[in-house]
Amino acid sequence: MADRWTVRNTTLDLTRRPLLMGILNVTPDSFSDGGQFFDRQAAIDHGQQLAAEGADILDIGGESTRPGALPVSAEEELRRVIPVIASLAGRVSIPISVDTSKAIVAREAVAAGAAIINDVTALRGDPGMLDVVRETGAGVCIMHMKGTPQTMQQQAVYEDVVAEVTTVLLSRCRELESAGISPDRIAIDPGLGFAKTPLHNWEIINGLQKLRSLGYPLVIGHSRKRFIREIVGNDPQAILWATVGVGLLLAAGGADILRIHDVRPLREVLNLWKTRMQ
Repeated sequence: MADRWTVRNTTLDLTRRPLLMGILNVTPDSFSDGGQFFDRQAAIDHGQQLAAEGADILDIGGESTRPGALPVSAEEELRRVIPVIASLAGRVSIPISVDTSKAIVAREAVAAGAAIINDVTALRGDPGMLDVVRETGAGVCIMHMKGTPQTMQQQAVYEDVVAEVTTVLLSRCRELESAGISPDRIAIDPGLGFAKTPLHNWEIINGLQKLRSLGYPLVIGHSRKRFIREIVGNDPQAILWATVGVGLLLAAGGADILRIHDVRPLREVLNLWKTRMQ
């Protein structure tokens, strides 16, 4: 089981409670908050708010990866995220993650102050990504996905989703290590909702121990996703508290890092949970 994650010059302690990765989408079309923080100052203000509410990491992305989302150019993605990262790097004390699959964006983001590269393609989307991770010393989160955001939901077919996702992630981790990336810099994400049906998502949630047994920090992104909304409907408060409830379930199951929109309520519930468990 992982007890730390090395991200550039910082070592994150994973032994106390799940860390919270606050989501900051600098996009006009993300599935739940598209456009809300597309304005640069609004994004910077929200990043500071997430840090103040108890986020342990800020994850900043400039390209939506929702099902069916269209890609954006590297130039547009750079325009969206680099000024926000550079500004927040000087204002918050927690590590910044860049959510991108483009090598040039990852490299510029690290130069601007990011410490983590979070790539939904597991560094397969751009042949330059391996070099960027190796050369910058950034931590890296690799996610399981079949296809692309445009095609992934047509490829959600598995005999045993937990076993297959675990096998693919382990193979990719070994490839990264063979390329010179230290294992203590690698985290894994099974990709809830990425080429997964709602049933697949619940099977993964129930099978976290198999993923944890690989020994890498385990990142889970469940916040506000369709498999939750299909149960509770579209009321924002219902989605919020269902997301918090699933977060507690994931914490009990052994997730190390939870990628979340609403930091404060989950942080408070996790603090209560840890107090009760002590």
